[in-house]
Amino acid sequence: MTTQTATPSPPRAAAPAARRAVDVLRSPARRTVLLGVLCFTVMCAIGMQGWMSVSLGGFDLGIFDQGVRGYAHFGLPVSTLKSYHHEFPPGFSLLGDHFSPVLALLAPLYWIWDDPRSLIIGQALLFALGVPLIRRIAAHGFAAAEPRTARRAADVAGLVYALGWPLLVASRVGFHEVAFAVPLTLLMLERGLARRYGTVVFAAVLLCCTKEDLGLMVGAYGLVLLLRTRRTGDRAGRFTGLGLLLGGPVAAAVAITWLIPAMGGEPGYYWNYDALGADGGDAVRHLLHNPFLLVQTAFDQPLKPLLLLWLFGTLFLLPLRSATVLCAVPLLAERILSSNPNHWSIARHYDSMLWPILLTAAIEVLGRMSSAERPARTVRRARLLGLGAAGVALVAAVPIGLAQLVVPSSWEPRASEAALVRAAALIPDGASVEADNQIAPRLTARTDVVLVDGTPRGREYVLTRSDKRSFPFKTDKEQADRIQLLLTHGYRQLWAEDGVVLLHREGDEPIPGEHVPGPGSRPVQDEVPSDVGHNLFRG
Repeated sequence: MTTQTATPSPPRAAAPAARRAVDVLRSPARRTVLLGVLCFTVMCAIGMQGWMSVSLGGFDLGIFDQGVRGYAHFGLPVSTLKSYHHEFPPGFSLLGDHFSPVLALLAPLYWIWDDPRSLIIGQALLFALGVPLIRRIAAHGFAAAEPRTARRAADVAGLVYALGWPLLVASRVGFHEVAFAVPLTLLMLERGLARRYGTVVFAAVLLCCTKEDLGLMVGAYGLVLLLRTRRTGDRAGRFTGLGLLLGGPVAAAVAITWLIPAMGGEPGYYWNYDALGADGGDAVRHLLHNPFLLVQTAFDQPLKPLLLLWLFGTLFLLPLRSATVLCAVPLLAERILSSNPNHWSIARHYDSMLWPILLTAAIEVLGRMSSAERPARTVRRARLLGLGAAGVALVAAVPIGLAQLVVPSSWEPRASEAALVRAAALIPDGASVEADNQIAPRLTARTDVVLVDGTPRGREYVLTRSDKRSFPFKTDKEQADRIQLLLTHGYRQLWAEDGVVLLHREGDEPIPGEHVPGPGSRPVQDEVPSDVGHNLFRG
């Protein structure tokens, strides 16, 4: 008698799981969510890495923490870090620095978690909100292409945006109000393509409330709408374009001329265009006399053309073939005509405002080339250009930010920064402090803190370094001299380690040069160190 052994059936659990994973990837909505989560996770991780390594400074994270905390307590966005260092008079708020009332929208985050890291999370959320918008922009741009091509374009556009190097850089340097500009610009551009002009105007108004100069970008988009609707029956588009073209610059002028000074700001404080003239009127007179002065100023430093080459070259010059690129002209002109070297590199947050514009313009060009009515050769060329530009953008993101996430040492503070954290823990709550730029954000929530700079402020505690240059000092010797000055005029050293010194004021002895901004204070700007403006990637 033969015994038959039953052969066990293969497990079936893996097959349904694989099918579910495939179904998730096939769903456009779920891919949008996945890309949004990816963007949020990466940007938040980079910001938190900066916090843990103590590389985020009072300028700018501490400033915005103080300002948004003011909104959270239903007050004005007052920042002692900003006002003391730049000598603004009493009554000054951040609305007198940049007209950014949109920051009040972040106040609820502080009702949940009263901590500077709330801003890091908030910025990552704002960047992630751009993912569905850029995918919809791709859907508009590739509407005439084959459905398969359109789906792939939306996926690639979402990935390139989500890991975009300008967003990585902005996340690495902490927080800035321009975090709102990224999704709002995308919303304005996407709703314009969908001809939903009411939302276009809504986004434009919020952009004007994000930063005063964004009114110029709004005006440029008005010109784009006029150019696109001039030969169509889209009267709503033409009226909206005309309204934005006129309203955007007017909003910028009103904010700069009246609103900012009304909040304690100084008219012309951010005029950094010495080569053009002493002010706007002077610049106009010089340009009327010598129109080529603009070209001369735009290329008077090697970093300026390199900046343009990087911005457009990494996208294979594709944005230059779309009218949308006109929106970038005011923002780029502000930087390449500036005499401030901080504006010439990609090491700061400025490119995050350009990213939505340049990426949208590139998508529009590739979408036209990929139309089903175009010759097959043109469609293939568009595919190669798109993949090439996407590849370059993603490769650029690796050394600029992504690679640091997998380096364990990048998450740890160096000896000097770790010592700052230990010293800060010795300062009691509610104390008045002058603090090193790198440790200031960890003191804003529980002390009255200002930046330790070239002017003594007479505070109870001073936390600084003697052997490592910190903003705004030009040399570490200046910092060492400051410590010695305080020790000889009423301060006692409480703690010292790894070049970090914590001082406490023991008496009322006057300190030479001591000064607190008063009603007659005139704001000053920082002198840029001589080593800034020579490297495209480091500033």
